[in-house]
Amino acid sequence: AVEGFKAHDVELVVHLGDIVDFHAKQHGKSDQALADIVECFDGLEKPVLHCIGNHCLYNHPRHVLNDRLGIDMHKGDSNASHSYFTFRPPGHKHAFIVLDGYDISILGYPPGHPHHELAKSILDKENPNEEKNSNKGLEGVARRFVKFGGGLSDEQVEWLRQELHACRERGETVIVCCHQCIHPKSCVPTCLLYNYDVVLSVLQENADVVHATFAGHAHSAGYHCDEFGIHHRVCEAVLETKPGQDCYGIASVYADGMDIQGFGNFISDSYRQSVAEAATAAIE
Repeated sequence: AVEGFKAHDVELVVHLGDIVDFHAKQHGKSDQALADIVECFDGLEKPVLHCIGNHCLYNHPRHVLNDRLGIDMHKGDSNASHSYFTFRPPGHKHAFIVLDGYDISILGYPPGHPHHELAKSILDKENPNEEKNSNKGLEGVARRFVKFGGGLSDEQVEWLRQELHACRERGETVIVCCHQCIHPKSCVPTCLLYNYDVVLSVLQENADVVHATFAGHAHSAGYHCDEFGIHHRVCEAVLETKPGQDCYGIASVYADGMDIQGFGNFISDSYRQSVAEAATAAIE
């Protein structure tokens, strides 16, 4: 993928989370696995926007990920513990809003932290199973209430709302990125954010600036264009791709749309409504 990004001279890369697999920790290779991946991306010498995924948090605490994945640099405040931020490619009227889907989660913060304890109370209320990674007996969208899931804090939701207002004032088109999925018609219910409905409502209230959302987590492709015209794309996982086969996309981003060229297992598509000067981004 990185060689492909270099060949197309992309302006930035978006990684949708789970940069290190759970099994790395089981084999005592968490540090080396993260170092190898970071070194690979560093070779691009281009901005890389990382979403935090559950497998990331199985291997490393949040503060390590924020530092090693450049999240602290992008959000401009290493003292803030969260992992959400906005990136604006120089010279373009686009904004990439990266959400922190584990802001409220068992995985995202240690026991005793208010966000950890809130997630615990949510799971205790919504999931009757003793094993909270199981959603046995839960039906429909309620199946999202599992330990390996998470959601946005009230503070992050308000931040998102304010960022979208700022983007409107700046005349920017917005692409939202998150590890977990945001629209229930784009994925299986297990992979939704805890408070996907709240986040979706904020995005749809600002559909004049939000063009698309991109997510991972589900491992298989998904897509839905909602009634407000927002495109919701769930991307294929490298983990589910046969050895030797590629799985990445190159997106040409326009004022109110984009074309995606898929490679290998990654599906090509077009979400463009009008043609304008394009920026080039990579999505994995």
